Amino acid sequence: MKRRDLVKGGAAGAGVATLATLAGCSDSDKAEIEKLQQQLASANNKISGLEKSVADAEAKASEAAAAVPQKKEMVIVSTWPRDFPGLGISAQRLAARITELSEGRLTTQYFAAGERVGAFDSFDEVASGNAQAYIAADYYWKGKHPGFAFFTTVPFGMTTVEWNAWIKFMGGQELWDEISGEYGLKALPCGATGTQMMGWFNKEIESADDLKGLKMRIPGLAGDVMAKLGASPVSLPGGQIYENLVSGAIDATEWVGPYNDYFMKFYEAAKYYYYPGFHEPGGGLSFGMNASWWGTLSNWEKAVVEAACMEEHAAQYEEAQAKNGEYLAKLINEHGVELRQLPEEIFESFGEATAEVYEETRAHSPLAKKITDHFMAALREVGGWQAIAEVAFSNHRNRILDIV
Repeated sequence: MKRRDLVKGGAAGAGVATLATLAGCSDSDKAEIEKLQQQLASANNKISGLEKSVADAEAKASEAAAAVPQKKEMVIVSTWPRDFPGLGISAQRLAARITELSEGRLTTQYFAAGERVGAFDSFDEVASGNAQAYIAADYYWKGKHPGFAFFTTVPFGMTTVEWNAWIKFMGGQELWDEISGEYGLKALPCGATGTQMMGWFNKEIESADDLKGLKMRIPGLAGDVMAKLGASPVSLPGGQIYENLVSGAIDATEWVGPYNDYFMKFYEAAKYYYYPGFHEPGGGLSFGMNASWWGTLSNWEKAVVEAACMEEHAAQYEEAQAKNGEYLAKLINEHGVELRQLPEEIFESFGEATAEVYEETRAHSPLAKKITDHFMAALREVGGWQAIAEVAFSNHRNRILDIV
């Protein structure tokens, strides 16, 4: 028997016994007995109160233990090789940052392309739930749905600044959620490289005719544009481009810009570096998560992931802008790369082919039409403002300061 039960039992028994003998007692004895009874009743009340306090404390301790966030593992697969300059390092930085910001409650395991699955298998790995997230360019998945291309970049589309405005404040994220949700995914922007170079060519490009028969690594809707002009577009993961260019399996490739391109050593196989690119004016990269897993996260955990992605999205873009000028000079001065501007008339051909591709994209499905039309309406609105503001200013600034 517990001690407190013994005390309670003894007290109760004493009370009964006292009542039985109360009649034969003197007045003073009765008063003393009543006093003792009151003291016993008070003691019983205190014991009951202590028992309730103990029970309450135990319940609160259980609640507190249950409320302590449990650590969650987050497997991330990527389309970039490990330590890949620019894009790969950015992906690794993001994975580490999620663990850091969450103070270890979201523990990430990062797998570069080929370490867990192939680069282009990342989508299915996450959609199936075998991994929790991928870091990639969503236009790689245009074969699943052409609407995905708009959530990386499209020909004659938005710059990164414009795309950010569309995604964050003009309904772009909601459309991204809609198309991703059809495949069991939830995506967030997590990187950007800005307006890209047209790319590396092993021959001079003087007109659209020079594109005919050209085997070029160029993904997304831009590959469809090039096909309409007689080129043979090829989609390759970043880690396979160099070997294909050196071997002659492809004649040209686009990649990113001078900073990222420098470390790829494309100059060893292609002499001409053309600008500007019509194909990737800006946009962003995707942190694509399994939607069911995303749904298990608390609001705090979701906020951590969103904050880390937003931070890296800005950092990657700013890093590219800071480094591109420096590395363009290195390519020209140290490696003899010939910087060439595409003839203006070739853009007319690009434009006509792009219009055809957009019409084909609209015809794919109601959702593809919805995304395309929404994107183009937003582009005219935000692009119109940019033409008045930053573009007009930049043109005059560069003329006055002789910036070329």
